[in-house]
Amino acid sequence: MSMRLGLRGRFWLIVLAATLLCMILGLVGWQQQAAGMQQLARLSEESIHEAGVRSEQRRALAMAQLIADAMVNPLYYFDLSLIGEIARSALAQPEVAYVLIYDDDGRIVHDGSADISRFGQRMGDPLANVAITATTPRIQDDNGIIDAAVPIWLGQERIGGIRVGISMRAPALFEREAVTAVEARGVQLQRRMLGIAVTLMGGLLVLVFLTALLISRKLVRPVQRLARAAHRMAQGDYAVDWPLSQRGDEIGDLEDAFVRMGESVGRHDRDIRRLAFDDSLTGLPNRIAFRETLDTRVRMAERNGSEIALLFVDLDDFKRINDTLGHDAGDDVLMQLGARLRLAADKVGQGRAEMARFGGDEFIALLGGHDVRERATRLAQAFLAELRQPIEMDNQSIVLSASVGITLYPQDGLQAAALLKNADIAMYRAKLDGKNCFRFYTRDMDLAVERQMQMEQDLRLALQRNELSVLYQPIYSLAQGRIIGAEALVRWKHPQRGQIAPDQFIAVAEQTGQIDAIGHFVLRTACQDASTWPIRGAEAPIVSVNISARQLQGGNLPALVEQELRLSRLEAHRLHLELTETTMFSHEAEAIAASTRLRASGAKIWLDDFGTGFSGLSHLRRVPVDGVKIDRSFISDMLDDPDDLALTAAIIAMAHSLGVVVTAEGVETEGQYEALRQRGCDNVQGFWIGKPMTAADLVEQLLRG
Repeated sequence: MSMRLGLRGRFWLIVLAATLLCMILGLVGWQQQAAGMQQLARLSEESIHEAGVRSEQRRALAMAQLIADAMVNPLYYFDLSLIGEIARSALAQPEVAYVLIYDDDGRIVHDGSADISRFGQRMGDPLANVAITATTPRIQDDNGIIDAAVPIWLGQERIGGIRVGISMRAPALFEREAVTAVEARGVQLQRRMLGIAVTLMGGLLVLVFLTALLISRKLVRPVQRLARAAHRMAQGDYAVDWPLSQRGDEIGDLEDAFVRMGESVGRHDRDIRRLAFDDSLTGLPNRIAFRETLDTRVRMAERNGSEIALLFVDLDDFKRINDTLGHDAGDDVLMQLGARLRLAADKVGQGRAEMARFGGDEFIALLGGHDVRERATRLAQAFLAELRQPIEMDNQSIVLSASVGITLYPQDGLQAAALLKNADIAMYRAKLDGKNCFRFYTRDMDLAVERQMQMEQDLRLALQRNELSVLYQPIYSLAQGRIIGAEALVRWKHPQRGQIAPDQFIAVAEQTGQIDAIGHFVLRTACQDASTWPIRGAEAPIVSVNISARQLQGGNLPALVEQELRLSRLEAHRLHLELTETTMFSHEAEAIAASTRLRASGAKIWLDDFGTGFSGLSHLRRVPVDGVKIDRSFISDMLDDPDDLALTAAIIAMAHSLGVVVTAEGVETEGQYEALRQRGCDNVQGFWIGKPMTAADLVEQLLRG
């Protein structure tokens, strides 16, 4: 676990780092200064040495020149007495090591000694050759001796020369003393500068420490206090435990703002908590409250060994109410349904059932104790029975249904999240099984969800692999007594799973957006096939194509239809486009604009599944349509249910009053056919007339008449 470094720690760490940096820079500067002093000492020593050598060289050369001038006549006349006197006088000078007077051949004439022991000997030392051959004064060095050689001239004739040797011992001693003095002064200077640097560094450290301490007390500590207050606020404690600040700077303003913010947020928090766990529309507990309740009940069931049943209720096709009657009407329906479900839960659960609105048109119920499976079954049945009771809304009777998913603890899951997921899956299974029913969760349902996802992936490739096809269900005219066209129906033959029912993959296509490509495929195929159908009688057979809400919302439907009509050369009046009643009135503006343009091009607009929504005469008058198709749910029970028969007759009469053609779907018996014919229905469609067939089979039917 890593230790957290706070603001104060970071601040002092920065101060320490800055101090160390200053010390390091000072040390480096001191080292550079010490190195400079040492280099200065070396340069001084070299300069003193060089100055001493040059001084002695000038001295030796001057002495030798002086002696040479004095030796001209004595050497010419070979006056050894005078030569010796001059030589001995020179030898008496300090640091003079030797004086040699020599003739032109380099033989010693006098060396300043009393007996002249080297008289007549040729000079053989290392410096002799240069001195003998020199025509001008020469300076040489050898083993601490400075040798000055000056030739002696008599007119244009060199008669000899003189060499004077000066010892460097005394200058070297002076040199060492001077260097020692320079070094001593350098050490004194270094010590004085070190004292100054230490004093400055100490002052700087004291200044840094005082500044850091001031910043820490005036800035860092208040910020830390604000951070602790913010942390408590994040934990739900909004009481800031200090009075309004007396500081007149920005920190004081910030502290005052924190105090006031804590008071304000505390008030809002209390208000929000009162509202957070209740649904404002139905008065039931909301999702948040229910999650807490579910977590608590799961922990209790784990300790007590009891069971839990979770019921997930989702209203079927509730979106139609919002789309057709408006959201205000939808809210009123939800309020009434919430009250009904609450009463049912109290009645069946005997006051021990938890009920909540989970969101939108979803409700959820919780039963605990024992025998929860049987009690959950009765509660689900009670919910469905309550929903079957009509709701009166604006002089309309609205009948809804719901799909209910049920999961059990501990059989299906041990965690609240798992139970909610399982209940949702079971509800989805109920919808797939036809809605208006309830289903208990089983492990196989997870596989069904996986299969659904696999279907989405396979459907994306179905068009590319030519797995989709179009079949045609005949439409029969009661007045003409013959087939007048057909409805195009898409089919999917999977290479492994065979034929897949349209109600399975069409919903998936709508959800994933693939319906656009599928709808285009059906439209293009239907136009191409219909353009080849034989014409018998005065009218050519029509073809009707279903249009989805997504295609209508896309905005390019009219252009797409015109393009396919042009490519297939199909007469526009032979193409009938079917829009469901819910799609038409849920997107009324788009529907009116598209229908107007399509009808202007010659195509016909039919209203499919008529009677299942909430449309009426006023709707039909606003939206331009050429025909309506009565939903099969009315036709299937019309011979047994007088209400369905009366409603079907009313739809036919209402449509005819507006000059709209009526087609009945789902005609499967001769009795249904006769009942529709007697009530003036224009066209019928269903298995009794003909099942969906290939284009070739339809052509054969058309040829037979």
